[in-house]
Amino acid sequence: MPKLPFYFYRNEVVTDLAQQLLGKQLFTFIGCELTGGTIVETEAYNGILDKASHAYGGKMTNRTQTMYAPGGLSYVYLCYGIHHLFNVVTGPENIPQAVLIRGVEPTVGLEVMLRRRNMPQLKPNLTAGPGAMAKALGIDCSLNGKDLLGDEIWIEDNGIFIPDDHIVAAPRIGVAYAADHALLPWRFYVKGNKFVSKHNR
Repeated sequence: MPKLPFYFYRNEVVTDLAQQLLGKQLFTFIGCELTGGTIVETEAYNGILDKASHAYGGKMTNRTQTMYAPGGLSYVYLCYGIHHLFNVVTGPENIPQAVLIRGVEPTVGLEVMLRRRNMPQLKPNLTAGPGAMAKALGIDCSLNGKDLLGDEIWIEDNGIFIPDDHIVAAPRIGVAYAADHALLPWRFYVKGNKFVSKHNR
């Protein structure tokens, strides 16, 4: 199936793109092992205007400089020194928007994902939540700044369409520091999907 083209990621309305990513297929090919699944939960981060964004107020550091690249790159960082989180860089160059991928429904490489997560059998928490999802797909900081049309990490459109009445918009998780922006309904998930993080089910 076709990988999403660069122009898809250049959408300047990050909340729209976060919803459009639902139903798309995220894949990794690491150590000759292919893993992937259907994206079922996302969060939008609206660059310099968003108090929850790493780039709020135009902040640029070694970590956040990837966000300022043209849309279509991966932005991976370590959260609390424990969990790797995978984001899709969106928008035009120097507009540091990103979409956090919070959950996928596994479709390819299940045995590999179970091994990476040290789980004996499939349960929803295999890939529900951004840290669990990244570990299952083998995503770490070595994949930061990667071209999403490359051969290590990419997103495909396999023709799955999520109708509007099956998409729930809710406040983001873990961004209480963002004050009033913590209440913005910029987390999107597929209603009733068991691979959505537990906060949403």
